Amino acid sequence: MFEGILYISYGVLVIVAILMIRQLRFAMKHFTPPVYNSKLAKEADMPSVTVCIPARNEMHALTECLQRVINSDYEKLEIIVLDDASADNTSSLIKSFAKDGVRFVEGKALPSGWLGRNHALQGLLREASGSYILFMDVDTRISPTAVSNVVRYALSQNAGMVSVLPRREDSLRASVLFSTLRFFWEVIFHSKALPATVGNAWLINREMLLSRFNGFEALKNTVQPESQLSASLATTDEYRFLMGTSAFGVAYEKKWRSQLVTSTRLIFPLLEKKLLLVVAAILDLFILLIPAVIIIDMFFNEVTVLHIVGISIAVLYAAIYGWYLRRVWNMGIILGALLWPVLLLQEITLVIASMYQYKRRTVRWKGRDVLSRR
Repeated sequence: MFEGILYISYGVLVIVAILMIRQLRFAMKHFTPPVYNSKLAKEADMPSVTVCIPARNEMHALTECLQRVINSDYEKLEIIVLDDASADNTSSLIKSFAKDGVRFVEGKALPSGWLGRNHALQGLLREASGSYILFMDVDTRISPTAVSNVVRYALSQNAGMVSVLPRREDSLRASVLFSTLRFFWEVIFHSKALPATVGNAWLINREMLLSRFNGFEALKNTVQPESQLSASLATTDEYRFLMGTSAFGVAYEKKWRSQLVTSTRLIFPLLEKKLLLVVAAILDLFILLIPAVIIIDMFFNEVTVLHIVGISIAVLYAAIYGWYLRRVWNMGIILGALLWPVLLLQEITLVIASMYQYKRRTVRWKGRDVLSRR
């Protein structure tokens, strides 16, 4: 009976692998940005862009982020950074870039019903004057041509919103090897109803955001407001998602612990805060772990056909994840792929931790309780 259940699990895993391969093929074909070799049109023909960066206790990452933005080759560029009640010297750091054209905005007190990040985005929106707004996290690193590339792509596609999955261009370290699977799931579960969306770097038409959505007012307590915006715009074919390339120039560097905190903040809301969906997610992740468990069992028992099939499926999933990593990492792809089972265990832990923290109302973002204002 056990062998029968195991073979059924293998069958399910093969079907899931086929679906993953199909989705990744679609992503590689449709989410790959073009390479722009020609120069930009005349400055007068290009829309103005405001880069908006919310910052809260960001002394460790903000300097490099701003230096990258300042080095942008886009001429009609405004740069605004909002200090969201930081407890460190983030505000002083922002002000030190005033000579480079960076405008400091002091965040206002958080009103009832608002999440901190959403209120910061709303504050930036009020100050922005560009035709387009590029919202960026401080962990994002852009090349001099990145803003130009995103704007050109948006114009060529008549897109009101574009979000870009960033690459890891930094050195091989724990924060890279043990990256959470958050971006991977965005690509795998992409659909027209729930399009892949990331908040690291996303461009949106300012007038559209104000007139059609009234800014972030209706999304003030939504944990991932950019996902709600993209889902709405996808219905009218005004949203585009891209997987960044080295030529496109959008990357990020995020500490491992910060990645865990971010995933914990996002997972339970993405599962609609329903216990049934949490249980289903955990079971699905455990099923994906079965080949790794079978391989471990092989070292303690006689090798059988079940072990050989399990090894084959494990290699298949490592190859699938390695294929994805080849697009989003610049090194360590094989080692990263081999860590697939470890990352699945990490995801199970994050699902449980996210549910637990939301139930206990202890979820935090940048040192602030996420649920305290709800």
